[in-house]
Amino acid sequence: MTEHADTPLEPEPLPVEPDTKDWTWTLHETCPECGFTAGEVDGPSVADRVQALTDPWQEVLARPDVATRPDPRTWSPLEYACHVRDVCRVFTERVDWMLRKDGPDFPDWDQDNAAVAGRYHLQDPAVVARELREAADDVRAAFATVERGQWQRTGRRSNGSLFTIESLGQYFLHDLAHHLVDVDA
Repeated sequence: MTEHADTPLEPEPLPVEPDTKDWTWTLHETCPECGFTAGEVDGPSVADRVQALTDPWQEVLARPDVATRPDPRTWSPLEYACHVRDVCRVFTERVDWMLRKDGPDFPDWDQDNAAVAGRYHLQDPAVVARELREAADDVRAAFATVERGQWQRTGRRSNGSLFTIESLGQYFLHDLAHHLVDVDA
C-alpha cells in the first residue's frame, strides 16, 4: 500500500487584467504615473542607467511580504520582479538581433502569458534576485556594445511599432522605472 501525503495545492492567483496599452507614447511624453521621460535619454547612456533602475529590486525581493498581492488582480512585488527579469532577457535578445540583422521583426512576447506559464507567484525570491541581477548585467552589456553608428539600427514589433536601438533602450528604461513605482521602491 502506498501512502500519499495530503499536501494542499497552492491555489492559482486570479489573472491580472492584461495590459493592452501601447506604451510607445512614453517615447515622446513624460509618463504621468511614474514621471519618467524616456525621450530625454540618449542611447549611449542607456547602459549606465540600467543598474540604477534594477538595483532596488534586491531590496524589494528581501521584503517579508514580497509574494503578497496588494489586491487579487495586481501582481505582487515578486511577480513584478520576475517580469522585470524577463523583460531584461527579452531586450537583450532584441538588441542582439538589431545588431546582427537588418530590420528584424521581433517575435511576440506575451508578458501575461509568461507570468502564468512561468508561475511567477511561486518563484523563490532569492533565486529571482540572482537571476534579475544576471539579466540586468546582460542587458546592460548588450546596450554597452552598441557603437556610435549603430544607435539608429531598426527592429519592428509584431504590432508594427518601429524602434531604433536608441528608442528601444528608452522604452526599456521606462518599463524599469515604471515597475519600481508599481512596487513602491
